Amino acid sequence: MNGQDHRRARTRELHESVVIAAPPEEVFAVLSDVRRMPEWSPECVGVRILSARKNPGPVFLGFNRSGRRRWFTVCRVTRSDAPEEFAFRVSIAGLPLASWGFLLRPAGHGDTPAGPGSTRVTQYWRDLRRGGRGRVADLLGRTVAGTSPAARVRTNRSGMVTTLRRLKRAVEAAPGGEEPCPAPCPPPPPTPTRAPAPRLRP
Repeated sequence: MNGQDHRRARTRELHESVVIAAPPEEVFAVLSDVRRMPEWSPECVGVRILSARKNPGPVFLGFNRSGRRRWFTVCRVTRSDAPEEFAFRVSIAGLPLASWGFLLRPAGHGDTPAGPGSTRVTQYWRDLRRGGRGRVADLLGRTVAGTSPAARVRTNRSGMVTTLRRLKRAVEAAPGGEEPCPAPCPPPPPTPTRAPAPRLRP
């Protein structure tokens, strides 16, 4: 074996999922509002919309923080197919970094917890750094964010778990959001009745 056989293959894609007790339309409306991204992302601390044009896609800046390091990326929405998929492409200094997105589908019998109107949300990340420009982007990642490619994978995996947990809490806490109950759902308790007040004789 040569030295290359001992190298670990670089992870180019990640997926994490969660089931949210709300229909896909409600979930999509929340996660597609990029201005709310700092509410659930552990790294993004601010968003500024640069262009709301639908073609070729809205553009926004994502302001990020990790410890004492701060940086921003340019993001362009590439898919907004309600209520099934929302995705955006991230770059820095004109160099492509990654594609981030969410896939939504009605929760099935194999999903836990599952209930009427629940949604399975899968967040994905795809590494777009390739060739010479990719190596420059890797160097920027080490310099600006302080992460190597391997560390970026670990950071993103942990951040996706946190993001989905916070998204679930935000959606289910919204008016109309409910925790799913086991099937079949128990009947609601009977409404208490009040005995009629006794009539007083004059």
